[in-house]
Amino acid sequence: MHIKKDDTVLILTGNDRGKRGRVLKVFPDKNRLIIEGVRFIKRHTRPNPKNQSGGILEKEAPINASSVMVVCSKCGQPTRIKRRSIKEEGRQHFTRACVKCGEVF
Repeated sequence: MHIKKDDTVLILTGNDRGKRGRVLKVFPDKNRLIIEGVRFIKRHTRPNPKNQSGGILEKEAPINASSVMVVCSKCGQPTRIKRRSIKEEGRQHFTRACVKCGEVF
């Protein structure tokens, strides 16, 4: 998955189009993520030891990863991500980089 936890993303579709938020949780098997302050749902809960009063709680719901675009920390623009391979000491690993400015994430 090209998006990781704590990335800043821009919402491309839906009611929250144009908002930016930080990724709180990633579900790679379902291709979904939870973004801070975006797509709130109301959850009806019973009283329990954790929440004594119960009632209606608002929390963030998962959103499809194809509906967001990563925002580069250097240029501040929404961008695609390219993978660069780096060979060090006989081992090869990949880094993520901004397509527009080349900044490594």
